[in-house]
Amino acid sequence: MPAASVPALSIIIPTFNEAAAIGPLLARLRAEAFATPLELELIVADGGSTDATAALAAAAGARVLACPRQGRAAQLNQGAADASGPVLYFLHADSYPPPGFSEDIWRAVAAGAGSGCYRLAFDHPHWFLRLSAWLTRFPLTWFRFGDQSLFVRKALFEQVGGYREALLVMEDQEIVERLQRAAPFWLLPRAVVTSARRYLANGVFRLQGIFALIVLLYRLGVPQARLRQVYKALVKGG
Repeated sequence: MPAASVPALSIIIPTFNEAAAIGPLLARLRAEAFATPLELELIVADGGSTDATAALAAAAGARVLACPRQGRAAQLNQGAADASGPVLYFLHADSYPPPGFSEDIWRAVAAGAGSGCYRLAFDHPHWFLRLSAWLTRFPLTWFRFGDQSLFVRKALFEQVGGYREALLVMEDQEIVERLQRAAPFWLLPRAVVTSARRYLANGVFRLQGIFALIVLLYRLGVPQARLRQVYKALVKGG
């Protein structure tokens, strides 16, 4: 185990107007911190929220970074640069890792993983969401998204150059491809539970179709600005 004075794991959460989600998530993470011998660092990288996200995060014990540049990739990079721990754990504000996740991650890194993620589960029982989540158990990059969270040795993250800030969408898949080429990538056998809120707001099949379209256009080399336009035009709450 690492020395108590140095965080074993720096948890980085990018936010923008996540007042409804950030408090419950941080309460869950603080419960993990009390239950594990590992020291956890909680960092909220906020992209200029106009609601109470930053205040609620600070009240819940997180260190809040006011990021001058909005965008998930830029916010995650700033959080990583500010992190003290040797292992980074990137987590969405509406995604909950399983109990004991910090020790899962530490054991994986100690056993040789350079980076990795969990499988996915949704907080809604729709059969198609269960099927989509089931597919994340396979070691295919097409099924790797930020909702699954991502752990990575900080040295490896810096070695590959972090997230590509020019990417407005698909930044999570892109970095996983580079991490997989650089060091062993581990898919942990348990699941992160993520919110189905966007699926319920947009329609489960409709939103999955939009995501498939975005992935296809990305693979075809469509410019990022155009991909972002398509996403914003089609996804409610995007």
